[in-house]
Amino acid sequence: MRILQLAQFYPPLIGGEENHVRNLGIALAERGHQVAVATQAVDCLPDVADDAGVEVHRLRSTTQGIGWLYANPQRRLAPPLPDPGFVRGLRQVVDRFQPDVVHAHNWAIYSYLPLYRRRRGLVLSLHDYSSVCAKKTLIWGASELCPGPSISRCPTCAVDHYGAAKGLMTVAGLFMADRFLTRAVDTFLPVSSAVADGNRLSERHLPFKVIPNFVPDALLEDETPASMPYAEQLPSEPFILYVGAFARRKGIHVLLDAYRSLPDAPPLVLIGYDTSEALPELASPPPGVDVHRNWPHDAVMAAWRRALVGVVPSTWADPCPTVAIEAMAAGRPLIASCIGGLTDLVQDGENGLLSTPGDHRVLADALKTLLNDPPLAARMGEAGRDRARRFTASAVVDQIAQVYGSVASRTQ
Repeated sequence: MRILQLAQFYPPLIGGEENHVRNLGIALAERGHQVAVATQAVDCLPDVADDAGVEVHRLRSTTQGIGWLYANPQRRLAPPLPDPGFVRGLRQVVDRFQPDVVHAHNWAIYSYLPLYRRRRGLVLSLHDYSSVCAKKTLIWGASELCPGPSISRCPTCAVDHYGAAKGLMTVAGLFMADRFLTRAVDTFLPVSSAVADGNRLSERHLPFKVIPNFVPDALLEDETPASMPYAEQLPSEPFILYVGAFARRKGIHVLLDAYRSLPDAPPLVLIGYDTSEALPELASPPPGVDVHRNWPHDAVMAAWRRALVGVVPSTWADPCPTVAIEAMAAGRPLIASCIGGLTDLVQDGENGLLSTPGDHRVLADALKTLLNDPPLAARMGEAGRDRARRFTASAVVDQIAQVYGSVASRTQ
């Protein structure tokens, strides 16, 4: 089968969605499928490249050149409407590659809609709440959980977040394209039940199958140490580890408050990348906190293997964070917020502890429990490694391939 994936970003740009697209493409290629990826161009990277059997096309989009649209110039997100430059490049890729199935990820799908043909299967992975929320988070205002989209509520929220021009454009794109999008997509693939519910897929009577994120099977056995110079930047003693975007919804401020209250705490290591949100807490972190940005994936995994415990302190309904699966694969116990897709990954008292979102005292108590009981932490780490096998390529990729076969047969 010929499969074309559409994604706004692709490694070496880091992030859970980016790694998911790459891991899926490589796993499909290993199973004998012909796989291509169309993604946004990155300076200093070739327009076309082979990545372990996956044909990667980096296309120059029009919006990439509009600097004022982006608070973070390193992550120029795809808009929820067709981008003329990306559509033009994508048309050439589609005409040459002739995919049987197009598998889009989040807003990258909008630049495919002008090229849509019923004779091709179309699958859309939802990695967040981007089909109903202009901010993709279902967060109203600064931190309140949103009850759902509203024509009276969404414009105000989006303008407060993006500014007037970008906010109104984003909301308009989502609302205007929704009917066409929902008719074109053969199957939606939300990464967790929380994402399916948040995007109101059942309520809107849309076809979907919940299929979680995954990691390569080899990650469970990999013991490769961090390469220089990354290994030299990690503490010599064991440490608490957070990996993810440096964004307020990820609960970094909650983690720092909890860490300040710990007596004789081991070092806390934060590895991630900056977003459009300014986090003053990271400008001058407390003593004992190390902040590292834009590390390659192999260095992140090596850090997981050296950590005492992993923390995913999200304050939003985190969809299905791959970092949690990676921590489990490395045999680390997890403390995670009891919200969103995290409850699908962490079983409280078995492979980790669930904490109340936004409550630094509960998070601190959970950290004390694991730090003060190494045998318990070790047992939970081993249980996490066992549970991670449910979220490996061998357990998940064939489910996605079955969806491809189903939609391809219906469109022939």
